[in-house]
This record gives sequence, structure tokens and C-alpha cells, in this order.
Amino acid sequence: MKRLTLLLLSLFTLAALSGCGYNTMQAKEEAVFAAWGDVEASYQRRADLVPNLVEVVKGYAKHEAETLKAVTEARAKVGSMQVSKDAINDPKTMQNFQQAQSQLSGALSRLMVVVERYPDLKANQNFMDLQNQLEGTENRINVARVRYNQAVQDFNTTIRTFPNSLTNSMMLHLQRKEPFKAEEGAKVAPKVKF
Repeated sequence: MKRLTLLLLSLFTLAALSGCGYNTMQAKEEAVFAAWGDVEASYQRRADLVPNLVEVVKGYAKHEAETLKAVTEARAKVGSMQVSKDAINDPKTMQNFQQAQSQLSGALSRLMVVVERYPDLKANQNFMDLQNQLEGTENRINVARVRYNQAVQDFNTTIRTFPNSLTNSMMLHLQRKEPFKAEEGAKVAPKVKF
């Protein structure tokens, strides 16, 4: 009788634990970390391309030192930021990371305006290749951000819904992850003038 009771208790415990969401929450947190790694890899690709782009433009646009300096400084700032996967739990760190990336995006936009002033540069094959790679990289960054936000939403929903919320509060104590947010002023469409 004791053996049967012990067996039934073990089976009940095993069944209860398999439905508690412990493994699911662990898997979803790992998916968030993997998605974050993709975001970092996309940003790193952009940071690696920027020095090449600057050097090509420098050869043509010697008068545009201020813009080139702004791009170089923004790229250096992004390169100096060490963001660990723990940063996705910290809204302030995420905000600083996004701000540094936004500064680099703005500097690159100004660089593209400079390029418009130099028709020979736009026709240069090296520049065209770099510009295409940079455009592709920006698209990769956007895709990586979207996938990261989807993984964060899935994870955050999982740890906040019943019965996983009980398992999380008693055993895991996992924190909500921070998604990427729109940049300040992104709600206003840019004005285009000719």
C-alpha cells in the first residue's frame, strides 16, 4: 500500500511539474537571449561597415570633415558600449544602447546627404557596394529588432500567465525583458522639401 501511494504521489508530482511551465519559461528566456544576440550581430555588422564607408567618402569629400567626424565619433561610442545579455532586464541600459545606435543612424543619414553633393562618389563602384551593404544591414537590424520584440512579448506573456506565473514567483523569479521602443520623435513623419 505504501509503495502504491508513493508511486501515485511520484506520478502526480511528475505530472504537475510537467505542466507548471518551468521548462517552457527557460526555453523562452533562451529565445530572448538568442534574439538579442541577433540584434547585437546586426549592429556589429553596421559598426564594421562604417569605417570603410567613411574612408571612401573621405577620398571624395575632403571639405566635409565635420560630418565625417560625427560619424566616426558615433561609431566609436557604439563600439565602446559593452551591453551584456543582462541589459535586456534594465530599461536604463536599453535606453542608453538605443540612444547610441540612434546617434549613429543620424550621423549616417547626414553622411548620405553629403554624398548627394558628390556625383562622382555616387557613381564609384566601391561606394555603391558599401551603400548597398549598409542598406541591407539596416534592414537586418530592423528584422532583428522585430524578432527580438516578438521573443520578448512571448517570454513576458509566458511568465505572467497562470500557471507559469506561480512557478515563476515560487521557483525562477524571472524578470520581464525590455523590448526595443520607438525613438523619441519617431511618431512625427519627417518633412521632405525639394
